[in-house]
Amino acid sequence: MAKVAFLGLGVMGYPMAGHLQAAGHDVTVFNRTAAKAEAWVAQHGGSMAATPREAAEGAEFVMACVGNDDDLRMVCTGENGAFNGMSDSAIFVDHTTVSAKVTRELYDAGATRGIAFVDAPISGGQAGAENAVLSIMCGGDQAAYDAAEPIMQVYSKICRRIGDSGAGQMTKMCNQIAIAGLVQGLSEALHFAEKAGLDGRSVVEVISQGAAGSWQMANRYETMLDDHFDHGFAVDWMRKDLGICLDTANETGASLPVTALVDQFYKDVQKLGGGRWDTSSLFKRLRALD
Repeated sequence: MAKVAFLGLGVMGYPMAGHLQAAGHDVTVFNRTAAKAEAWVAQHGGSMAATPREAAEGAEFVMACVGNDDDLRMVCTGENGAFNGMSDSAIFVDHTTVSAKVTRELYDAGATRGIAFVDAPISGGQAGAENAVLSIMCGGDQAAYDAAEPIMQVYSKICRRIGDSGAGQMTKMCNQIAIAGLVQGLSEALHFAEKAGLDGRSVVEVISQGAAGSWQMANRYETMLDDHFDHGFAVDWMRKDLGICLDTANETGASLPVTALVDQFYKDVQKLGGGRWDTSSLFKRLRALD
């Protein structure tokens, strides 16, 4: 069993760190709001630290799941950042969805200190984290990935190295691009069914068994029809992720017209007060247009 630090106890990090402790690893947690770390220790055991640096001292693996590029820089290279507490044999695994640019920046910063850095963004939402069935897409050196993979397997359904540093984040962008189009398509199908006087549940029972079927359809159509939008990944975070996708597309020359359009639809959802609604709330936007 390994000594592990876990930085960030949001809706994803909290259960992920819990799975590590339950698997027998020695886990020290850090969270910007200390009360969350205190609650985690009361529930799971382990220990908590006042700073990322303190959490990382003596750890073989440091896992992070924070908010954005700036948050990640802070927990890595800030005055009390984890890099300042890590040994040169430790491995930093970042589960945050951030830009490939900051990933490569921190990979290089770690390399100068002898610290390996693996970008390992996750997909599967809150339910995936709670049930330990996340999909993890990774970038970084093969040896570092091989060492960290058994730790990540504790809370994953699939964990795979895609390529060098940044490849994990680029793959997560593909994931978010695909989800944006799928959720909009499902929303429009349900909206069309309602306007046509059809029973949405009956429609989905049939079409989900054919080529139209998807995870979004199987897991979200009922809550969408019931006007419930509190099932995980929030619109505010999706817009952050799609912004990264669109910025990267501008850099690489990729064309993302549907993604750009859906990003604006999510902006409409925010204007409706739905920044914390889950991403399936694109359907609520269509209903609001009636």
